[in-house]
Amino acid sequence: MIETTCQPIAQLRLNDLAPDFAARSTCGPITLSSYRGRWVLLFAHPANFTPVCTSEFIAIARASPDFEKLDCALLGLSVDSLYSHIAWIRDIRERFGINVAFPLIEDPSMEITKAYGMIDGTSDSSATVRATYVIDPEGIIRAIVWYPMNVGRSVHESLRLVSALQSAQRENASTPEGWLPGNPLLEHAPTSDRYEGELAPGESWYYRERRT
Repeated sequence: MIETTCQPIAQLRLNDLAPDFAARSTCGPITLSSYRGRWVLLFAHPANFTPVCTSEFIAIARASPDFEKLDCALLGLSVDSLYSHIAWIRDIRERFGINVAFPLIEDPSMEITKAYGMIDGTSDSSATVRATYVIDPEGIIRAIVWYPMNVGRSVHESLRLVSALQSAQRENASTPEGWLPGNPLLEHAPTSDRYEGELAPGESWYYRERRT
């Protein structure tokens, strides 16, 4: 039985508290609140035994050690039943040699997907759901990424996004376009057009790299 602590809403926003839930998964019963203290990548997919979703799960499973290094838990979700989940990940292991060790959550009643605004509250189908939520250790939604049904997510970008969020928070800075770990961070946007310090070549009062 799936339980949520929030009523269905039209759409979650950045910095909202992620709706808690209790549900069955391929790793046993879980609650979202049990992951407090860790970053979480919660991602929904349209259906098991489909080509794009299979490619995503293979890639995510291969990248699991990289997410673990970031102390980021992986939680998959779809409206398929737990038994369908088990059969699918078993087939992935047998056919592709990939072990999907992270939890895959069932949501046949669509309570979780509706609570997260992944589908319309009156919808009887989840065919268009391919949503990703990055949740911080306090349970706050820090990023929301949506893809259409026929386009697979980039696991590399998901890793980059989690790393960028963590670095920006830890260093109290911002990350520029395409930022990768080890690259310079940016100072926050200024509230004045005056900067008294020395500017490096190519910098201005409104664009300054974080100096180490």
